[in-house]
This record gives sequence, C-alpha cells and structure tokens, in this order.
Amino acid sequence: MQTPKKKIAIIGAGPAGLTAAYLLGKEGGYDVTVFEQHPSLVGGISRTESYKGYLFDIGGHRFFSKSQEVESFWTEILGDDLLERPRSSRIYYNRKFFSYPLAAGEALRKLGLLESVRCVVSYLQARLKPASTPRSFEDWVSQAFGERLYRIFFKTYTEKVWGIPCHEISADWAAQRIKGLSLSAAIRNAILPQSKSKGKDKLIKTLIDSFRYPKYGPGQMWETCRSKAVEMGVCVRMNTTVTRLAYHANRRTWDLTCQPDEPAEHFDYVISSAPLRQLVAGVHGAFSPAARAAAAALRYRDFLTVVLILKDRQLFNDNWIYIHDPSVKVGRIQNFKSWSPYMVPEEGMVCYGLEYFCFEGDGLWSASDEKLTQLAVAELEKIGLAQPGDVKDSYVVRQPKAYPVYDQFYQDHLNIIREEADKLPGLMLVGRNGMHKYNNQDHSMMTAMLAVKNIVAGRPVYDLWRVNQDAEYHEEGARGNDTGGRLVPSAVSHNG
Repeated sequence: MQTPKKKIAIIGAGPAGLTAAYLLGKEGGYDVTVFEQHPSLVGGISRTESYKGYLFDIGGHRFFSKSQEVESFWTEILGDDLLERPRSSRIYYNRKFFSYPLAAGEALRKLGLLESVRCVVSYLQARLKPASTPRSFEDWVSQAFGERLYRIFFKTYTEKVWGIPCHEISADWAAQRIKGLSLSAAIRNAILPQSKSKGKDKLIKTLIDSFRYPKYGPGQMWETCRSKAVEMGVCVRMNTTVTRLAYHANRRTWDLTCQPDEPAEHFDYVISSAPLRQLVAGVHGAFSPAARAAAAALRYRDFLTVVLILKDRQLFNDNWIYIHDPSVKVGRIQNFKSWSPYMVPEEGMVCYGLEYFCFEGDGLWSASDEKLTQLAVAELEKIGLAQPGDVKDSYVVRQPKAYPVYDQFYQDHLNIIREEADKLPGLMLVGRNGMHKYNNQDHSMMTAMLAVKNIVAGRPVYDLWRVNQDAEYHEEGARGNDTGGRLVPSAVSHNG
C-alpha cells in the first residue's frame, strides 16, 4: 500500500512561504497548500504593485545575500530577468543632501568645519570612555558614533520610522541593522570602497555598491516562484485567511480553518509566516494565558506609500533618500526608475514613492488619499525634488504590520512565546512577522529553507532561530554531532 503524502500548510505567500512551497514542490511526495489573504498578489511586503502601467515596491528590496544558497535560488527562479543595478542613496539633513555611504570630503564641507570637529571629538569621547552595556538604540548608536552624530544622522529618522523615542527602542535593533558599521568603517569605505574580491562574507551590507533586482520589481520573483510551484503540484489559495488552528496530540495533526462555516482541514505540518500576535491568538488550546498575553503585547509599525507620477527633471537619480529633516513628515523617498527603468512605461516621466511611517488608525493612516497626495507633493517640492506642476498623477498604498517593533520588552515577550511554540510538533515559525524579527528577505528565505530540511529529515535538525541576519546558520552547542558545535551540511552557508 502506498504511504499517504504528508500534508503541509503554509500560511502566507511572502518570500518565506513561497520559498518553502517551491522547495517542497521540488522534493515531491508532499501535499502542499499555501494560504494567502491578499486577493491577487503574492510576495507580502516584497510584492510589486501597479497603477496605469507604472510598477512600484512596498519599500525597496535589494537582492543581495551573503548566502550562496539564497543567491542560487533567486537565479534559478528568474535567471536573466535579474538585473545588476548600481546602489545609490543619500541622506537629506538640514536642507542638504549627503551621500550614503559617507563621502568624507563632502560631509566635512556640508557640515562645516566646526560641526565636523565637534562630531569627531564626540566620537573619540565615546570610544575612549565607553559606557556600560547599551540597553537602548540611543545608547548603542551614541557609543558607536558619538552623541553628536547620533543626533544628526540617526535620531530623527529612527523616531520617524518607529514612532517612539530612541531610548525606548531596544539596542538589539541597532546591533542588528548597523552590524559591522562604525564611523571608522564608513570613513575607510569613503577612501577605499569595499572590494567584492574579498568575498561576500566580508562585506558590510550597508555599504555595498551594487545589487541584483528583478526587471519588473520584486513581485516578479515571487509571482514566477508561485507559478513554478503550482506547476509542481503546490496549491496556492488566494484571498484566504486562516482563522483557527488546533493541534491534536492523539493523531499528531493540525486542524486548520479558514472560515467559520468551512470544515477544518488536517495537516501534518504548519509553516507560518503570519504575524506572531495574530497566530498565537488563532491557535486553539495550545498556548498558555501568559503566552497569549505576551503575543498580544507585541507591537507593529505600519506605513503607507504615496506614489507620485511626475515629469522627470533629473533632480533625483538615487534608488532612495533617507529624510532626516524633522520639518517634513516623509521618512524615505524611492525612485522606482532608478531601481529598474522597466518600471516606468513612459518616456520623460518618473515614479517616486514617498514613505510615511505610522500606526494603523492614526491621523496619517486615516487621511484621505487626496490629503496624503497634497502632503506628499508639498513636501517633495519643499525638499527640492520637484517643481510646482510636475506631478501628473498619484496613488496610495497602505501596508499594515510592515515592521515588528523592537521596544524594550519585545524580547521578553518573544522568549515566552518561543518556549511554548517549540514544544508544538509540526509548527514552524518563519519570516519577518512569523518570528517577529525585522529581517531582510534572504533571512526569511533561509528560515524557510531550513524548515523544509527539517520536514524532509522527519525531525527538527535545525533550530530556525539560529539563522542570523546574514542568512547564515549558526548552531550553539552540539546536537549529536562532532562539528565543533555547528551543523555543516554542504548546502548551508557558514562563516565565522
């Protein structure tokens, strides 16, 4: 008698969910269903939206990873439709544009000699007299760059992004997102840029000067991935929200319900990239009141993009600009034509995305599209990136739960949830919201890759929480192996 196929439910058709679906489809022998709540688009926050032929991202998504396994996956899916693009970004501060990464001479000139000296003195003071272990983002950055540079180039933008003071943001955020970067590293890079010849594992991601990018935006990667997974027998159910999960210990299966009036479906494994707060609330009878309270306390930052279609006056050729100036509300501006010229269908036109960070339901989020367009046009002209009358059309996209918030209590909440989730057989948490971990898509993909390896092995060989921000797997403590405390299968990238 033929052994029944293992049934696997994947919640969310973002980078993590579709990576798992594709790899399981390649393995064969599994009955895989992906549940995605968006009516038509896959990719999650890495999707590509369109309006009148113009294509745009929900934020910008560089395709660069230190993991060769991830890079090979991207190449396998899109091949020649992955373009090599130059990276160009700037910081707008005090009505001036600063190259990012730092160009030492330009920064000195634009800050002025006196301010530059103050910044260097502040940096030296921080390095010579380091404080105790940093607890907040403010502590961490002030120690790494000096208080003066922190206030000029970090404080305003970071508080725009998160909507809370920097002293209430965990130091984990800075350590994770500014990994390997310091004032000295930035100055060295300005004088002697990073060489790709020394290997991707040695590069500082923040300072890379080029990256790959799909011809028609990141959504092209995930739409193609979905199509290839479906060809291999994977079922992708769009416009479908999972409302309830229940684990049955006697038969070691999960019951999954999509609508209250639909019968539950049985699965052997559940791979979830759903927001952790939402997942725990929807799991019946498995989490303690303490874990449910911890999940309810997790916070998210939402954001919206005002897309402006306007005459191209060649005023802005960067991929994006960080707006550190407190006189405007916009936090970051994307130029989608600089990501890929194929995203703008009309000659002489350009498409900008002005990103506003907010909380779902607040004044910005609830403002009408007309009011948001008026605000965006006024701020774009104030910054000097458009002239009156340039804007010909606009479109607004709202993105809930874009960023898991790293407040000072998030790790305590997460530890409680993880301890209980790890005891639930067949449940695997992957991706940004699934693990409440602000990560890049290569990290999300690597967690999914290892989840698939665990399913194929029939046991939890890999702890998905050991994937670091560079999409590398690091094991602390041996699990029945003699490899120095790390598992080293050839397909997984290791460094350090």
